Amino acid sequence: MSLTFSIITACLNSASTIPDCLDSIKKQQNVEVEHIIIDGGSSDCILDIVKNYPHVARIISEPDCGMYDAMNKGIVLATGDVIGILNSDDYYALPSVLTKVAETFSDPNVDSCYADLIYVDSVNTSKVLRYWKSGNINDRSFYWGWMPPHPVFFVRREVYEKYGPYRLDLGSAADYEFMLRVLVKYKISTAYIPQILVKMRAGGESNSSLKTRFFAHHMDRKAWSVNGLKPYPWTVHIKPIRKIPQWFAPYFSKETKLRQNA
Repeated sequence: MSLTFSIITACLNSASTIPDCLDSIKKQQNVEVEHIIIDGGSSDCILDIVKNYPHVARIISEPDCGMYDAMNKGIVLATGDVIGILNSDDYYALPSVLTKVAETFSDPNVDSCYADLIYVDSVNTSKVLRYWKSGNINDRSFYWGWMPPHPVFFVRREVYEKYGPYRLDLGSAADYEFMLRVLVKYKISTAYIPQILVKMRAGGESNSSLKTRFFAHHMDRKAWSVNGLKPYPWTVHIKPIRKIPQWFAPYFSKETKLRQNA
């Protein structure tokens, strides 16, 4: 039996960006995709847009407690073998993204996988602003501030069933805590796909101001604490510093284009 996917998209008043997300999933080749839309009660025309895409399997529109609450709702509904999260501002870089992910999961010993991501301008999406090259993980990667980009992190559905969903008390660090929990605390297996799989529009709540960055820093530290893990003294300090090279990577356009089009 072929592998099936559940892709969860959380959205709120994002009618201007969600068509790119929807189109990129609609174009995925040679895979069975269950696309689940969890809307937080938008006041724009986003639901009218979504209804024009027959590939969308489920649409839920109701008030929620934020993005991660929406993701958790989608996880409960998901029936696919593998779950991916693709928010309404993001989209897959190629029609073969899920095919590549499926090939990785063809190994039954692989519980999760991750890849590379690029940040693009929110209006001119052909303009690359940052290049997040994940690289290979080792046993101490998280201790040195590493983490994979959440939109390119795919896991088998049973991982959520066994280890739980996103914690709503961790704010914007909920995805960091989840990956820390499953990869470090419970040591699920993972594989790296050395290719750009997702394009993300620039912007982000956790980096929007010094105040929000300080809060994110506090939540990052709490993510270790709630899992009974002890980071190095410098772990949460070095985490944002590791992102600095991402801003220079787009200047090395040859490598970026090769990875994007591979």
